[in-house]
Amino acid sequence: MPSAFWSLVRSLGRGRLTRVDDSGPVQLVQMQLSQNETRDATPRLAEYGFESNPPAGSDAIAVFLAGNRTNGVVIACGNQQYRMRGLASGEVAISDNKGQSVYLSASGIVVNGGGLPMTITNTPKITGDTPLMHFTGNVTADGDITDNVKTNSHSMATSRGIYDSHNHPVKNVQSGGSTVTTDPPNQPEIKAE
Repeated sequence: MPSAFWSLVRSLGRGRLTRVDDSGPVQLVQMQLSQNETRDATPRLAEYGFESNPPAGSDAIAVFLAGNRTNGVVIACGNQQYRMRGLASGEVAISDNKGQSVYLSASGIVVNGGGLPMTITNTPKITGDTPLMHFTGNVTADGDITDNVKTNSHSMATSRGIYDSHNHPVKNVQSGGSTVTTDPPNQPEIKAE
């Protein structure tokens, strides 16, 4: 066979990752290409904004410049064990080996925390444009909660204060077993300005 053919054959390699070093500006991997060939400190490229640290045993494809097996770069990785299965045509997902995923399904976005906590940090404001938000558990907040903001300018804590301190005048008090209906409270709810 011509040397150009062997150079082309040696330009591609398929194997499994055995170690990942994610400490520097470029991720470096160790890749076992065959029983007799292991490449160490091989740079791994990924799409901008999509970082991952594939577990040992992940499949990998490497390209070796001019067939030089000491000058390679890993261009793709996958993991058969942790790959999400059953996606329909056009669907997209990101997932990990802990069961966490963001699934852009044909019927809507599904976020699965895999039983782990979710944290949103360093954002001054979150806006949701939805007619209904439903939680199956409790909701807690360190700050105030204000509802019906188009007609209400105060928080639920202020409303509770008004409710807890309000009273009703009782006119024409009678003795004995008489029943009296109260008037509206003296401290009506504060209206939005």
